[in-house]
Amino acid sequence: MSHDHNDKVIASVEAALAPLRDGMTILCGGFGLSGNPEALIKGVVTRGVRDLTLVSNNAGNLGKGLALWLRAGIIKKVICSYIGGNEDLHTRMASGEVQVEITPQGTLAERMRAAGAGIPAFFTPTGAGTVVEEGKEAREIDGRRYILEKALPGDVALVRAQKADRFGNLRFWRTARNFNPVMATAAKLSIVECDELLDNGAIDPDDVHLAGIYVHRIVHVPEHENAFEFRTVRKRGA
Repeated sequence: MSHDHNDKVIASVEAALAPLRDGMTILCGGFGLSGNPEALIKGVVTRGVRDLTLVSNNAGNLGKGLALWLRAGIIKKVICSYIGGNEDLHTRMASGEVQVEITPQGTLAERMRAAGAGIPAFFTPTGAGTVVEEGKEAREIDGRRYILEKALPGDVALVRAQKADRFGNLRFWRTARNFNPVMATAAKLSIVECDELLDNGAIDPDDVHLAGIYVHRIVHVPEHENAFEFRTVRKRGA
């Protein structure tokens, strides 16, 4: 591997994922199937690691994305905000094969942001007085009830960017930004899969969505399926 700290590009997905070990906590970007690091997701299955704790908004959908990990039986626990129509997760949750911790979406994002900012915990009103509060410290502040939520750091973040320079400054495509930047800040090791690889200096500093300081490894993956979920409201011509 090159010792040039301004060049973090790794030749293959396989080489980029070499540091993964059994039992790690992996933060994986994407919202539904938007902004998924598809090649890295497949690569983790090939890598053969198991007993993973996966942090993701909804752990795949329609049998795609992170559903691959569920089907491969490599997940011990999922921390997510939404299960929805994810049958692969529903069935494994029901059978007890996978432990599931459901966290409100804003809380999930803030727990990772807090980890990246070095904040160990924070009080939030979200979920106070509901099942979300169970086992957590609660406090009244200025007449309102809040619950204490802990930061959520990860061993590894798998991130999908539209553009990266060789140092790891990133730009994301529209809503594919979603959880990707915050996860990169919250993990000890962030691995980026980018659509376009540019030379350092090619991205205007004002156009950088995430600074390269948070990025450790970059793989250039120009071809993606980019699966989308569609909600059909009415049939054409109806």
